[in-house]
Amino acid sequence: MTSGPEADFARSCVPSITTSGRRTSLLTEDGVRIDAAYTPPRAPSGDLAIVLAHGFTGALERPALRRAAGVFAQRAAVITFSFRGHGRSGGRSTVGDREVLDLAAAVGWARALGHRRVATVGFSMGGSVVLRHAALFGGARGGRTDARTDMVVSVSAPARWFYRGTASMRRLHWVVTRPTGRLVSRLGLKTRIHPEDWDPVPLSPVAAVPRIAPTPLLLVHGDRDPYFPLDHPRMLAAAADPDTSDLWLERGFGHAENAAPEALLTRIGDWLAERA
Repeated sequence: MTSGPEADFARSCVPSITTSGRRTSLLTEDGVRIDAAYTPPRAPSGDLAIVLAHGFTGALERPALRRAAGVFAQRAAVITFSFRGHGRSGGRSTVGDREVLDLAAAVGWARALGHRRVATVGFSMGGSVVLRHAALFGGARGGRTDARTDMVVSVSAPARWFYRGTASMRRLHWVVTRPTGRLVSRLGLKTRIHPEDWDPVPLSPVAAVPRIAPTPLLLVHGDRDPYFPLDHPRMLAAAADPDTSDLWLERGFGHAENAAPEALLTRIGDWLAERA
């Protein structure tokens, strides 16, 4: 999975945008077409837009992401999109590496639509992507402002790469690294995976977190997560700026958008609205 230097990501990722109603095709910096959709707020909400980044094998059409978008639309405009290799988007998944360019394109679209405040909310793989994106495009980074984020929420994210400590993650590594696994992913999970290894290995989530401040950061994790145990969110929280970050360890919560109850999504929306 080839990627350029991290510093090269800090450029515009929206060289062209074509829209048709609320469904959009975004072109990333590296030329991948990303399927995206815009949901206007259901009540006056100021100028905040929330961009949702789904987990691995998710997509903007999946019921769990649509349900989350419906909750957040009570407080702000919402942009959903399918990462590369997922749904109707082009390309192949790099499982969190170049997906940062997909998110940057979606954030850029939110700003092109006139939203002055943009928050990113990511789940699982998307949770790692929003952390790296904020480290590279955050308000304190300087450079292009069209792709920066003003608030970050990372739900059920890993702290480090190549973790195989749970049965769920061992299965995931088989899907990603084996030809048979990638075939199963393409046919059964509707997710197309790039066959090449990362080169170079991208900035890890725990290494990205210290670079996010002073952008507000919320880390959310469940004590019943079958993929990443609680040492992952605790490691992320230890690396974060305590003055600008919060950690929620949720009792009974499983993993990512599929398990997130409406009450938790509502609290996350309230957290964002308070800071907007």
